[in-house]
Amino acid sequence: MDYRVKQLKTPEDCDNFINNVKKKYPELVPQARRRKVELLASAYGAKSAAEIEALKAIYAYEEVLFEKNGRKTKASRTWQMVGRHGIIGAVERAVNRKDDPVGFTVLVDMGMMDLAFEAIVVRYPELFSQEAVSRSKQRLEPWQQPKTP
Repeated sequence: MDYRVKQLKTPEDCDNFINNVKKKYPELVPQARRRKVELLASAYGAKSAAEIEALKAIYAYEEVLFEKNGRKTKASRTWQMVGRHGIIGAVERAVNRKDDPVGFTVLVDMGMMDLAFEAIVVRYPELFSQEAVSRSKQRLEPWQQPKTP
């Protein structure tokens, strides 16, 4: 991460930075978006590393929605699930949907597959059902880079 991005302390700082650099230094925009997502997630009050990562996924999705819609857009249904079932429960429900969730596809397209719920489930399999882990691995498989010996 660029030293200028590391110095950003608030989500608002990140937004201002993005607006200031997007024309001259477009390569810094994705880094500033990630920094914003990190700051938002850490301020939420999660209880574990897995919860923080799940929050990053939600905030990253909202950043993608902002980019797409040109205005702030909340991941309303996801936040409702978090409210009803907790962060980990919401992730479990999201990845257990039979169809590919829109959030997964959009994050993959934006180069943020590591922030997708499925990636979180694979990193913390002990927190999720076997079905969620299996489905997550299946969704991620086509996107995995072949390893060279």
